[in-house]
Parts: sequence; C-alpha cells; structure tokens
Amino acid sequence: MTSRSYQLEIDKSLNPCPAVLALIWGEGIRPPAVSSDPPQFLARTLRETLEKGENAVPLEVRQRVRKILRHGKYKPSGRSKPASEFLLQAALSGSFPLVNEPVDVNNAISLDSGFPGSIFDTDLAGNRLLIRRGLPGEAYIFNPSGQTIDLQDLLLVCRATDAGWEPCGNPVKDAMITKISADTANVIAVLYAPGDESIASLERWASRYADLLHEHCGASNCGFSIVSTRAP
Repeated sequence: MTSRSYQLEIDKSLNPCPAVLALIWGEGIRPPAVSSDPPQFLARTLRETLEKGENAVPLEVRQRVRKILRHGKYKPSGRSKPASEFLLQAALSGSFPLVNEPVDVNNAISLDSGFPGSIFDTDLAGNRLLIRRGLPGEAYIFNPSGQTIDLQDLLLVCRATDAGWEPCGNPVKDAMITKISADTANVIAVLYAPGDESIASLERWASRYADLLHEHCGASNCGFSIVSTRAP
C-alpha cells in the first residue's frame, strides 16, 4: 500500500485559531465491527473515570475546551456542549456509547484527554481537510434519523468537494456523510485541543491515538501531525 499525503489547513479568517489541532490517520484498518464490550484500553479509562468522578476531566480543562466553541451566536452549553463533555457524563452514568473499533478509539482518547475528537472515513472525507467557522444557514445531518445541527459560528472540519469546502465534522457532532461504516478501510481524525495547550501534550495524545488505530483496528500505516496558528 502506498501511503497517502495528509493535510489540515486553517482558514485565513481564523488567525489566531482558538484551537491547536492534531490530524491523525490510519490506513488499511480491519472492516469495523460493531462493539459489544469495551476494549481493554477503554474499560480501564471508564473505571478510572468512575473512580475520579467529574474530576476525571478537571473543570479548568472543560472550561478551556468550551472557549474553542464560544463564538458569535454559538454558545457551548446544553445540547451544544463539546462531545468530550457528553462522553464524560455518559461514562459517569454507565451509558458510555460503544460503536465500532475506530470510533471507540476516538471516544476513549476524547474521554481520557478531555478534548473533543472527530473521526471520518478517509475515502469519503478525503486526505485534505479545512478548519473554519460555520456560515449562516449551514447545517448537516448528524444521525440516521435525519436530525440536523445548526453550524453557524461553530468551529468546523470541512472536506474538499467540486463545489467547494463542505462541513463534515465539529467538536460537538459529526456529519453522517463521512462516518465510519463496515466498509471503511482508511480513517482520518481531528483532535481539538485548547489554543493554549502545549504542543508536547497534544503530541502525546495524538501518538496514543495513532498507536491504538494500529493495535486495536489493525491499521498498517498510522501517523499524525500538529497544526496551529500559534507562533513557534
């Protein structure tokens, strides 16, 4: 298999960008199977979360993550809060979602770090992604029942199409159009960290994410890069 080239761009309107971002990829994964039990690495994180309670993700981390989303009309609260907070609440209530192997990796890293994450089928999302804010009137379907999320002012991941950049993910809910399925062979993911997070810290989480795509999903080639508008 020839390794692809991967790129995450930040739109010029986002300078500075409120987040420092990790782009992670895994090629040649096994056909994703529906999860029935949490894998060992996720079971360990769930146990530790229950032991620590809400402090498993410190309040200051949650507040810093919310700052990533707070912009214009978008307020990160209630159903609009970061996915990492939903996962923390689900872990504490015993209702943590088990989906499939790649999504379980994403959710385990998100719960452990406190940072939201998005994961996509690379053959649907492409190798080149863009980060920008949502425009007035933008929305997409995020679940099989056809529910939509208003994207105005929300930080978005977009895929390249013939018609331009199309939103496919964000730190709250990802679009159905690029989600992992039983046919997925390659994945690409974005981890959203607060803009003041250290690069070394995000590199550790991104490296762990890539390792799990190899160990748990059978990816034959994995990697990551860090993207930020912050001065070196």
